[in-house]
Order: sequence, then structure tokens, then C-alpha cells
Amino acid sequence: MKQTSSKTEDDKKLKWWQLSLLGIAGTIGTGYFLGSGLAISMGGPAVLLAYILAAGGTYVVFDALARMTAEHPEQGSFRSYAKKAFGSWAGFGSGWVYWFSELLIMGSQLTALSIFSRFWFPAVPMWVFAAGFAAVSLLIVFFGNKGFDRVENILAVIKVAAILMFLVIAAALLAGWIGGGKFTPKVPLGVKALFPSGGIGLWSAFIFAFYAYGGIEVLGIMSYRLKKPEEAPKAGKVMLLGLAGVYVLSIGLAVIMVPLSAFNPKESPFVLALSSDHLAFVPHLFNGVLIIAGFSTMTASLYAITSMMITLAQEGDAPKLFSKKWKDKYPFYALCLIAAGLIGAIMMSLWLPGKVYEYITTAAGLMILYNWSFILLSAGRLLKPSLLSGVKRWTGLVLIAVAVAGTLFHALSRPGFYISLLIVLLIALSDWIVQHYRGKKGGTHESHSLQGGPEFRITGIRLRKNKV
Repeated sequence: MKQTSSKTEDDKKLKWWQLSLLGIAGTIGTGYFLGSGLAISMGGPAVLLAYILAAGGTYVVFDALARMTAEHPEQGSFRSYAKKAFGSWAGFGSGWVYWFSELLIMGSQLTALSIFSRFWFPAVPMWVFAAGFAAVSLLIVFFGNKGFDRVENILAVIKVAAILMFLVIAAALLAGWIGGGKFTPKVPLGVKALFPSGGIGLWSAFIFAFYAYGGIEVLGIMSYRLKKPEEAPKAGKVMLLGLAGVYVLSIGLAVIMVPLSAFNPKESPFVLALSSDHLAFVPHLFNGVLIIAGFSTMTASLYAITSMMITLAQEGDAPKLFSKKWKDKYPFYALCLIAAGLIGAIMMSLWLPGKVYEYITTAAGLMILYNWSFILLSAGRLLKPSLLSGVKRWTGLVLIAVAVAGTLFHALSRPGFYISLLIVLLIALSDWIVQHYRGKKGGTHESHSLQGGPEFRITGIRLRKNKV
């Protein structure tokens, strides 16, 4: 019996290339499908350089997290690493930074889905679509739709197929096979063409390049499912090379097909590039795929944020109420708190319909980077020091710092920086109050065991979070 059980467990383990493919499918989302248009409009064609640099910085974070996971099997999350490296205050801070980053990501995805929907119904206010998508997603998570995991796998395939479809059709248009040679590539030549907004514009767009790789920390956690955990860095390398290749190739095609002045945060650059009298149905088909893929990613994020809230409450880093389940089955209280946050995003869609995507996306990208900084700093404490690991870690931290600072130099991204700063200050104040209260009680809250902990469901993958 033990042998059979062992074999079954081994069958569930991943090979390194499977993790790479899952990472590519799971990372690509609205940050790429819509956020790339915002990056291009701010940084111009040279934004391709930002995507390459962001891939390097993202790999450093993945590598650090994967190595910590491999060397510390009793740990399974960035929260536990932060707590082990710096104390309970860091575990509290890291967990809440991640929670707010996911909440903002969901707000960004809701806004993107609303923008995609207005492609067909331009007269309908954005907040109506945002409220509708939020309500459906909350219902799915509330009732714990078991079949959604399988649907997520199918949607991940659709998402990758959409990108391949864009690459093939764009190449056919440029080659003259479709449209009778109407599309001629407009390759930007010269410094002015590559950097229309100068170095500052590219610097400001850097945050959106990083945002397109958001979610890599979850893939780092998943590395414990590898048959050979030591192959996690290789899986991350291949995954990020694949992502960077897809991003640079597809965005590069969009840049040479569409005039720079046409890019805007309200339309996907890929829908713009495919707009042709000879292919009138293609933009509509692609837009439908973007909605399906975006809703899939948003609902997966909702699963993750719900599980994180329950974990925080169980471990004393949030009110106990949010760990309770209505009728011992439905995460009603956790979802109520999340719903309140989503209502905030919907209200912003009502009050600031012209700028809400830029503001929320910038803040979400910054919160991701703050959490990545926690990961890199924790790695400096927990991993065996070496010259190479030190160079990689500090290179990652510098790239993150550059991306964060760049948001201060553009009117569209600056408000997002202030939103993220306000959230961090709120978390820091709450952290101080909690640690002060625990100090008065004469001890820290002990962690729960791994068994019975909540699960993450990310793009169809069940992922158990080790507890602090």
C-alpha cells in the first residue's frame, strides 16, 4: 500500500518543463493584453528594452524563492521566509502586502475586462461591467465550483492560442498574404523614433513591464511540486525566456503595424493591430478571447486572495472572524471583506472612468514589487552567501527600485505610487499595533501546521500554502 501511495504521489509531481509551461500560461494576463498598450504609449518602441530588463529582474526573484523552497522544505511561502529572516513583523507585513497587491490586481483586471467589454458596448458605463464581473466571480468562489479548476486549464490553453493566433495573423498581414499588402511595417529608426518621450518616458513605463510578469512568486512556491526541486532555477529560466520572447515578439509586431499615436490605455494593442477591412471579425474574436482569459485570471486571483485572508486570520495576523466559514463550508466573511475592496475599485470606475486603469495598475504593480523586495531581502538572510547570489540579489533590488522611482515622473503613474504608499503606511501602522499588543501579552502567535491549511487555486492548479 505504501508503494502504491508513493507512486501516486510521484505521478502528481511536475517535470521542470511542465512548470515552465504552466508558468507561461499562468502569468500572461490583462497586464500583458492591455497594460502593454499603456507601456507603449508612455515609453514608445524602446519599451521592448524594459520588458527584457523586467524579465531579468523577475528571474532573480523566482530564482531566490525557488532556492529557498528547495533548501527549506518545511517552508512553502514568502511569508514564512520573511518571518524566519526578520521576525513576526515581517511575516505580517509580507502577507498583507501580498493580499493588497492581489486585491489591486483584481481591481486592475476588473477595469481591463470593462474596457474590453466596451469594445462592443461603448455607451455602457465601465462600473456596470465591473460590478457584473465582480459579482459572478464572487459567486463562483463562494460556492466553491469544483469544475472551475478544469475550466481554468482550458482557458489557459485558449489564452496561449490567442497569442499564437495574433502572431500568425500579424505575420500574414505584414507579408501581404492577407489584405493585399496594405500593411507595410513601419520600423522605428533613430533615437527620436525609438524614444519619443525620451528616457523619462521609458523609465515611467518600466513598472508596466514588471507588472506583465506578476504572479511569479506563486510559481516559486509551486517549485516544491517538482520531481527534482534543484531544477527549479532551470524551469524559471526557460519560463522567463519564453515569456520575454512572446512579449517582445508580439509587442514588436504591434509597434511596427500601428502608428504610435494610436496606442492608448483604452484598447488592447493587439486588437488595434488586427483591425483590418479584410478581417473584420478577427478583432471581435480576439476581444472575446481576452475577456475569457481575463475573467479566468481574475477568478484565480480571487481564490488566492480568499485563501490568504483565511490563512492570515488563522495565524493571528487578521481578525479571527475572517477564518470562519458560514455553515462550515462557505468563506462568507473573507469574501465580504474582499467584496468591500472590489466595491472601491468599482467606485473608482464610476468617479474616474478615464484614468482608473492607469492608477490601479500602477499601484498593483508597485505592491507586487514591494513583496518581491521582501523575497530578495529574505533570501539574503536565509541562503548560503556567495558572490554570484549577492550580485543577482542586488541587481534585482536595483531594478525594482528603478521601476518604483520611475512612477514618480509621469502624471498617469504618480497617483498609483501615492496609493501604494498609503497602503504600505496603513500596513506598517497595523503591524506596529499588532506587534505591540503581542508584546504586552508576552509572546508571539504560534503557527498552525501544514495539514488542513487553505489551498491556492491558480489557473487550475491546486497549490497548498505552507503556513508560517
